[in-house]
Amino acid sequence: QVQLVESGGGLVQAGGSLRLSCAASGRTFSNYVMGWFRQAPGKEREFVAGISLTGGRTYYSDSVKGRFTISRDNAKNTVYLQMNSLKPEDTAVYYCAADQGVVTSNPNYWGQGTQVTVSS
Repeated sequence: QVQLVESGGGLVQAGGSLRLSCAASGRTFSNYVMGWFRQAPGKEREFVAGISLTGGRTYYSDSVKGRFTISRDNAKNTVYLQMNSLKPEDTAVYYCAADQGVVTSNPNYWGQGTQVTVSS
């Protein structure tokens, strides 16, 4: 089992920045591909960003590419999501996810989520 705990959400004005963190415990963190998803009210959960085991490869949804950056620190068992130039449409609950295979769809492990609200 992998336990994931997100932090760093909050209220920010449009154009602002936030950094989300996700602390992992329970298994060897570097064995897991990590990702971030989000779910806005009334919408399905969607993939936001993913990062490979060593951090050498990252990938993003088109809606956040160029504004968000995912990174990981395997020594701290933590994955981050730096969010810049935030827009009201980025408002959602953001979830951290982990999988030993593909993280872009239906990963095995999820955090509880952290709310991000972007005001216009």
